[in-house]
Amino acid sequence: MKRGVIAAILALMTACAPPSEAFAAETISFSDLLARPRAAADARIAYGPAPQQFGELWLPAGQGPFPVVVLIHGGCWQADLPGTELMDYLAADLRDRGYAVWNLEYRRIGHPGGAWPGTFKDIATGLDHLRTIARPRGLDLSRVVLLGHSAGGHLVSWAAARSGLSKDTPLWTADPLPVSGVVSLAGINDLEAFRATGPDRCGGPQTIDDLVSVATRAGQDVYADTSPARLATPKGEVSVISGELDPIVPPVFGPPFAARWSATELTIKGAGHFELIDPTSSAWRDEIVPLIADMAK
Repeated sequence: MKRGVIAAILALMTACAPPSEAFAAETISFSDLLARPRAAADARIAYGPAPQQFGELWLPAGQGPFPVVVLIHGGCWQADLPGTELMDYLAADLRDRGYAVWNLEYRRIGHPGGAWPGTFKDIATGLDHLRTIARPRGLDLSRVVLLGHSAGGHLVSWAAARSGLSKDTPLWTADPLPVSGVVSLAGINDLEAFRATGPDRCGGPQTIDDLVSVATRAGQDVYADTSPARLATPKGEVSVISGELDPIVPPVFGPPFAARWSATELTIKGAGHFELIDPTSSAWRDEIVPLIADMAK
């Protein structure tokens, strides 16, 4: 199916969706989440010289080897929105379940060097940095699961598929770290479709244009190396999860991308955008945690 037809279908589905008041009913915001006390990571480790080029490592009790969950936060790829702290709650929960957690920060739109190519190169470098820190910390790199939320859901899908990038793009790397599975929570996995028909809550089309650096890439296919929907399906399991009541990344965007990648697709009833990263929610406990456990076997 041509992308123009897909965009038209998404526009129609969005137009027929419940009003925003229904979306917002009984769901939490990121401010609600961040108002709660947060546990601390075991270590902050730089993977580059920029202030945002670091990961926070959370280690469970014991000697390992531990399966690893890499967390990538959302926030519309924007520098002025919260970062790794959004995922601290999941990190603590996963640590208690016996997983090592690598919670990645990265340069975003508004940071020096953010957007294309810096944002994407940070994700790649931060992920591959696990090879450097794995042995002394008992990390099992044969069991690595990527989990991202919203903009981070886009970035984990991109990271899993980056082995298929052309050598002509500056985002290409020679030996990407293999992963066992990917969980994209409310991920913006088709940048073109979201730009065309998505809500404006992430800043509308301008945010996508800024992310892929349209202004400095005249004449280039800016989605060929940035949009997971344009990349080959990666090895390993992929799950695409949406919240039924999500007003930021509505659930209509999940099924078309999941079908393109032959991924598992799930829309969780009663969940909004941030319930997906709330460890006290039934969405997390009953739906998402079992997926991670299956991928990390």
